[in-house]
Amino acid sequence: MDPIDPTTGQPLPSDAIQRILFVATPVHVYNIPPLTSMRGHSASSWTEDPARHIFTARLRVVETSIKIDLVLEDPSTGALFAAAPYLDPSAVEPVVDSSRFFAVTVKDPQGRKAVLGIGFEERSEAFDLAVSLQEARRSLGWESEQAHGSGSSNNSADAKATKKTETKDYSLKEGETITVNLGGTKFGRRRPHNAEDSSTSSSSSADLQSFALPPPPAGGFSLPPPPKTSDVKEKRRSLKNLGFDDGQFGEFA
Repeated sequence: MDPIDPTTGQPLPSDAIQRILFVATPVHVYNIPPLTSMRGHSASSWTEDPARHIFTARLRVVETSIKIDLVLEDPSTGALFAAAPYLDPSAVEPVVDSSRFFAVTVKDPQGRKAVLGIGFEERSEAFDLAVSLQEARRSLGWESEQAHGSGSSNNSADAKATKKTETKDYSLKEGETITVNLGGTKFGRRRPHNAEDSSTSSSSSADLQSFALPPPPAGGFSLPPPPKTSDVKEKRRSLKNLGFDDGQFGEFA
């Protein structure tokens, strides 16, 4: 028996390979309101209104040659209810408030699209669906592309980080100096003293040591007695006779 395209019911070529990645029943189908938040869909807005529950289906994830479809069928007859071609990861989106519900973009043979909500009664079934979709992405080559893109971005980030960490060599070369002016006071890095400077400094130190003051006399120092008034007058008289006239304030000009 030739395989059948689950989305159209038409027979496929005899060499087509078909593989079932996931099967679950029952799966509850909901007519969900339009998306109003950038965060994503919220399942609480579906389940609070019983009128939004429109069908109980069997869900199959079918891989056929180079395409993968999520197929919602009547669990008793196998009749197709809706099909969601897995053309990109956004075709099946988890909701923001539960791990058991998903928003699925379905498509009819005429190409018209609609977004339906599906929900599982067990969390383990929702987890198995997520695993099967991961395998589907790997089969379609999406996982390797994402990994390659992530690796390229990481390499670019590493290159930028390496470029930022490169520092210039600001060390002083031989013979260079730095002078910093801090309020008129200059501090600089001095050049190393050469042998000639050291010898000059040593000889100067030795010369200073040779001019040491003589020790004080044993009897100590004694101040001379103040001059007598008659001696001062006599000295002033003799200086005046020599032509030195004292000024207004008594100093000699």
